Amino acid sequence: MSGTSIQNAIRRLRFERGEMTQQALADACGVTRQTIIALEAGRYAPSLELGFRIADALGVRIEDVFQWSRSS
Repeated sequence: MSGTSIQNAIRRLRFERGEMTQQALADACGVTRQTIIALEAGRYAPSLELGFRIADALGVRIEDVFQWSRSS
């Protein structure tokens, strides 16, 4: 992924939860499908609030969704 040092497992977690669609996750989080697409692609890092909403919608801890890598 490029664009941010925050990696995520959104796509994997969606599929582990009965193949939840990007639209279903977006609806659960109050964002657009395009936002979920951009997050999955690593084009930008979510706000802290959105990160928690995504984790809650997926039924996991925020650290199960997002990982941070220190840039050198």
